Amino acid sequence: MASKSTHERMKRVRNTVDKYAAQRKALKEAGDYAGLARLPRDASPTRIRRMCALTGRTRGVYRKLKISRIMLRELALEGKIPGMRKASW
Repeated sequence: MASKSTHERMKRVRNTVDKYAAQRKALKEAGDYAGLARLPRDASPTRIRRMCALTGRTRGVYRKLKISRIMLRELALEGKIPGMRKASW
């Protein structure tokens, strides 16, 4: 499980990205890259890490479900994801 500080940091980064989104868009359209460089680093959307909603794992996270590949497999085997079952042929 990811630490509480990691979750809080990602929450703070998301808030900063939302706060500066309009300003970043205007600077990009104007081509003012010096102005973009003066914005806080956390204002960039690439600073946001996707994390599993159940375990906090940062790698192998499915965007649509917001859970990691490991949890997806476990939940599928338990039958908790509708329409998904283990393949057999």
